[in-house]
Amino acid sequence: MRWIQPVVCTLGALILGFSGLATAQAVKPLRIGLIGPFTGPSSDFGIPMLNGAKLAVDEINAAGGYLGRPLELVVKDDTASPDVGLARSQEVLQEQVVATIGFCNTGVAMKSLDVFQNAKSPLIVPCATGTPITTKFPAPESFIFRTSARDAIQAPFVVEDIVSRGWTRVAIFADKTGYGEAGMQDVLKALALKDIKPVYVARFDLGVKDLKADLKAAQEAGANVVFSYTVGPEAAVIANGRQAIGWKVPQVGAWPLSFPQFIDGAKEAAEGALMAQTFVAEPSNERRSAFLSAYGRKYKAKKIAVPMAAAQAYDTVYLLVYAILSIRNGDLSGPSLKNALETMPRVYYGVTATHEHPFSKTDKDAITSNMLVMGTVRNGAVAFAYSEDKTRNLFVQRKR
Repeated sequence: MRWIQPVVCTLGALILGFSGLATAQAVKPLRIGLIGPFTGPSSDFGIPMLNGAKLAVDEINAAGGYLGRPLELVVKDDTASPDVGLARSQEVLQEQVVATIGFCNTGVAMKSLDVFQNAKSPLIVPCATGTPITTKFPAPESFIFRTSARDAIQAPFVVEDIVSRGWTRVAIFADKTGYGEAGMQDVLKALALKDIKPVYVARFDLGVKDLKADLKAAQEAGANVVFSYTVGPEAAVIANGRQAIGWKVPQVGAWPLSFPQFIDGAKEAAEGALMAQTFVAEPSNERRSAFLSAYGRKYKAKKIAVPMAAAQAYDTVYLLVYAILSIRNGDLSGPSLKNALETMPRVYYGVTATHEHPFSKTDKDAITSNMLVMGTVRNGAVAFAYSEDKTRNLFVQRKR
C-alpha cells in the first residue's frame, strides 16, 4: 500500500483544506452513477470495471470522502443491451447523482449519450472505445468524457506494429455492432495512411458460431494477418476457425483480444495474438503493484479477468473526485463539474497513466497513443509483446 497511501493522504489533505464548505447536509452521501454490463455476455469486463470503481470509492471514503460525506455508487446493470442501457441511464439521473461513470459497449453508450448531454450531467466512459462516443457532440459543449483508449488511436497503433513486422496483406473481420463498424472504419483509415487496402473484409453478427468460409476466402486472397474488431466470444470463433482450417497466420486487434472469453474460448489458438493495451497486469512499478495487491485482497482474486477495465475504472473515480475537490464554492451542478474536469489543477498519479490536465474544453479523451503498449497472449495470459515496452512501462506515461 506504499503507493495508494500517498494518494489517500493527498485526498485527505484536500478534504481538510475545503472543510469550511461542509454544510448541514454533510452526512448525506455524494452519489455517483455507475452503469455497465454486470450480467450477460459482456460481464467479463463489466465486473472488473465495477470492482475497480468500488475499490477506489472504498479508499476515498477511508480518507473522509467529500467533506465528510461518503461516496455512494448508484449501480445500474445495462446487460450489454442498448435499450436497457438507455432505460438505466434515464433512471440513474433521477437518483441525484453528480456524475456518472459508465459503459463498456460502444453501441450501448451511443444509445444513451443524448440522455447525459441533454441533462448537462457529466458522463465519464472508462471502458467503451468506439471513436464516435466523444465526437458526437462538439467538444466545447460536450459533457461526455473518456478514460479508455479510443479506437482512433488503438487501430493506428496496431497497424503501425503489423506493418513494421511486414504483415501488410490484411484481412479485416468486424462484427456488425456499432463497435465493429466504428473500429473497422478506424482500421481502414489507418491502413490507407500506409497506402494499404485490405485483401478481404468479413462482416458478421454477434453470436456467430462458424466463420470458416470467410477465413478460407481470406486465406485464398493471400492475407498474412487477420485484424479482428469484435468482442471476446466472436474473436475466439475467428481463432478457432483459423486453427480448424490449418491457417497459421497471426490475429491482431484492439483490447478485446485480452478478454477471457477470447483467451479461454480459443485456448491454444489464442496464443500469440497481439492487441493494444493501456495496462498489463504486471507489478512493473510501485503504483501498479499496490493496485494489484489491493484488488487481490479485496476480491480474493489471484488475477483480474480484464485488468484494463478495472484499472481504468479505478483511475476514473479518482479523477472525478479530484475534479470535485477542485470546486471551491461547493457548486456541484453539471456545468460546474464539467468545467472542473476540463481545468483540473492537480496531477493524479494513476495506475494506467499520470493524468496532468487529462481533459480540456476541446479534448474529452484522457488517453493518447504514447500511453499504449502492445500486449500478447502468452501461456494463456496477457504479457508485454516487447521487452522494451516492459522497461518503458516502469514509468507511467503522461498525455501528449
